[in-house]
Amino acid sequence: MNNFTYTRATSVKDAVQRATSDKNSLFIGGGTNVVDRLKAFLDEPSQLIDISRLQMQSIERMTNGWRVGALVTNTALADHPEIRRNYPFLSRAILSGASQQIRNVATVGGNLLQRTRCPYYYDTAFACNKREPGSGCPAATGINRMHAILGASEECVAVHPSDMCVALAALDAVVEVEGPKGKRQIPFVNFHRLPENTPQKDSNLEAGELITAIILPPLSWAKSGVYLKLRDRTSYSFALISVAAALEVAVDKIKDVRLAMGGVAHKPWRANEAEKFLIGKPADITTFTQAANIALQGAKPLAHNGYKIDMTKRAIRRALMVSAQGGGIV
Repeated sequence: MNNFTYTRATSVKDAVQRATSDKNSLFIGGGTNVVDRLKAFLDEPSQLIDISRLQMQSIERMTNGWRVGALVTNTALADHPEIRRNYPFLSRAILSGASQQIRNVATVGGNLLQRTRCPYYYDTAFACNKREPGSGCPAATGINRMHAILGASEECVAVHPSDMCVALAALDAVVEVEGPKGKRQIPFVNFHRLPENTPQKDSNLEAGELITAIILPPLSWAKSGVYLKLRDRTSYSFALISVAAALEVAVDKIKDVRLAMGGVAHKPWRANEAEKFLIGKPADITTFTQAANIALQGAKPLAHNGYKIDMTKRAIRRALMVSAQGGGIV
């Protein structure tokens, strides 16, 4: 671990100013991923800016939904009675993502910024375009059982590790940020990036910008939402694949739908074409099978992860069916 200075921000504006004046600085809140990366020499900042005491720790009801401060812990968000009532699949996604100890300190904003758990990225004995652009992607031809089947590039086949972010993508959440140019809002589906030829960039945050909150839209039918996670073991493993789904059904026809997947791409993957297909269709297994096939169009499996295609299709069918029946635990 390299030497760095530690400063404690006194306000959002102060944090942004410190980050803007030192391009090689990092924000730290709960630190559950940042500290791991520091230990592995993946990040070598000149300055850590502690934002953990800033006033971004509330969950507030608004006319356009709920506003969740960036420093709200994963535990606080998952256990909040209104979140559990109105967005149950968001709560279930968070609870499936980490142990209680980690959730108690991990923050909502930090969850959005956690980096891939690709073993080639974490092992500095290997090349990695995400860690050192232009060095290569050994996962593309190596052991790639956990890697991407959608949206990958020759530069990177890593997947995004978050469970919470898959649910947020399905919810059409919005990310509030503040930076040197002021405040702005980023639709969640545009927050994370596909690797293309810049795999070192995980998000569309600009230099010096700090996440301040997440906005959850008022979707009354999100109560039927389902989060289904398939993994090697149930004790907080990262997803092989996951599905977040919510349906609004009226007179046995699908009126509206949200469908997102995790463990399949460099970012939480929103199945837009499958959603369009589902509108107006009967809520039955035939429709859901067709939607699953559409969602996986364009999938390009690697040598060791072809199983993900059929597994994801089955998970989509299951999640949609449970949601059509009113939701609940899968």
